Amino acid sequence: MTTNSKIRREKKKVSIRKKIFGTPERPRLAVFRSNKAIYAQIIDDTKGSTLVSASSLLKDIADGVKNAKGKVEESKLVGNLVGKLAVEKGITTVVFDRSGYRYHGRVKALADAAREGGLKF
Repeated sequence: MTTNSKIRREKKKVSIRKKIFGTPERPRLAVFRSNKAIYAQIIDDTKGSTLVSASSLLKDIADGVKNAKGKVEESKLVGNLVGKLAVEKGITTVVFDRSGYRYHGRVKALADAAREGGLKF
């Protein structure tokens, strides 16, 4: 039986999403990583709305992304930005949704930087 990494990740994602649910008091911090960029959103699942979002493609951190040594550095910038934006909106605690990715590399860097930015999870 052959399964590729995308199918395996989607199965993990479904399994994780069964357990994790974002509420207004504690929204969900969802991460998506592509080959070129990384995205982070803070989502209230009761309303189905995105409260805060950040990505490595934003103009706010374009200079930092250009000077970054690699994708992990970009992830740190995005995590820090999403943390600061969330604190400005009054969000301090979140549930971390890694979307089936391993908690390693870019995903871990984003999570650690979000903690430094002021989020607790």
